[in-house]
Amino acid sequence: MTVTAMPQTPADEAVDAPVRKSRKKLVTLLVGALLLGGGGYYLFLMPAKSGPPVPGEVVTLEPIQVNLAAEHYLRIGIALQLVKGVKEADGSKALDATIEIFSGLPMAEVNDPKHRAALKKELVKELEERYEKEVMGVYFTELVTQ
Repeated sequence: MTVTAMPQTPADEAVDAPVRKSRKKLVTLLVGALLLGGGGYYLFLMPAKSGPPVPGEVVTLEPIQVNLAAEHYLRIGIALQLVKGVKEADGSKALDATIEIFSGLPMAEVNDPKHRAALKKELVKELEERYEKEVMGVYFTELVTQ
């Protein structure tokens, strides 16, 4: 059995032309809708990029005593610089971090301004992590060694 292709008639070509045009319109409309949707998402739903944190309230914590090396002691008081919009912070995380960083250090290292500045930077970094960017700084309000 032999199959022969039927030649297209001008009527068949006339049917194919509107189908191609309607597909082009559909693709164009879909691409336009995707672009508009993406632009709307970018403008309205994407979180805004924030600049550097703005200082807010300062929370002063009660001083604590920390054991240093060679039977020495450190009495240290700290205050937390909160980011604007944060009203209060649980001081237990800050006190715990302070104890971890300063415990067992030699008294000479705590009294040396260069080492103390490095310890303060370490404490600020730790507090930023523990408070999830709610704390932006720390101040020593009391620092006594014995």
